[in-house]
Amino acid sequence: MTGFASLPPVAAGEPARGELEVLQDIHGILAGERFALLTGAGLSTDSGIPDYRGPGAAPRAPMTYQEFIGAADNRRRYWARNHIGWSHLRRADPNEGHAAVARLENRGLLTGLITQNVDRLHEDAGSVNVVDLHGRFDQVVCLSCHRRYSRKLLAGVLEELNPGFLERALAAGVVEMAPDADATVEDAALIESFVVAQCPACGGTLKPDFVYFGENVPKDRVERSYAMVDEAGALLVAGSSLTVMSGLRFARHAAKHGKPVVIINRGQTRGDGLATVKLDAGVSEALTWLAAELPPL
Repeated sequence: MTGFASLPPVAAGEPARGELEVLQDIHGILAGERFALLTGAGLSTDSGIPDYRGPGAAPRAPMTYQEFIGAADNRRRYWARNHIGWSHLRRADPNEGHAAVARLENRGLLTGLITQNVDRLHEDAGSVNVVDLHGRFDQVVCLSCHRRYSRKLLAGVLEELNPGFLERALAAGVVEMAPDADATVEDAALIESFVVAQCPACGGTLKPDFVYFGENVPKDRVERSYAMVDEAGALLVAGSSLTVMSGLRFARHAAKHGKPVVIINRGQTRGDGLATVKLDAGVSEALTWLAAELPPL
């Protein structure tokens, strides 16, 4: 099982009365249409995975791609923190929102699913036609020879290279976790002691197989995502603040071509001005309701 958390999924509750009124409006837009679905970190919070920008999320400054490749000390800091985060947050299960998305796809209501999440929980829940826009956490890639390895395999290698490291980290205390399992740790000496694994094939630099801040989303993923939106009668955004352009561009694209844009998210998003309907509510509850109430085509 891929993922991050040791906590069980949170059961989806019933939408509140005011939320049901907005959901009825959303139902009116999506009923009879195949629609594209864009999901973000707000969908995985019920699986115990922390959000980057949702209400109550701690401020974070993720390492950029340029920082990662620019200095060995940065890579040591990243992999040390990631090793801690992986050990704590690797057991997430899909929640009811993920299951609802899989049902929507199975009923033929989706042209496709675009996710900004790297946790692979959509696939674990049974979704098939998925663009992992920002990559996948369960793999690492060599920046030199481009071979890919499983993150689980790498965890074993890092444990062999750093015996007792996780126990010392536990004693030092983990301050904060991020959705990519980057753990904030204040013990500088602990971080400096970490031994980084190299590619076993060529000795090159290993990097998690997902898109860092400052790194471009691969062109083929973007083109496949646009095709899903172009084929759709509407775009539903669920659990994304649309803060980064990688997701916002699809909302802009849909709106530009006269397609309704529906946004379900806790708190404001950068795409609120594009929304035909915006629902400020729990994502899992709303998706579960839609999966039950939308009629077959």
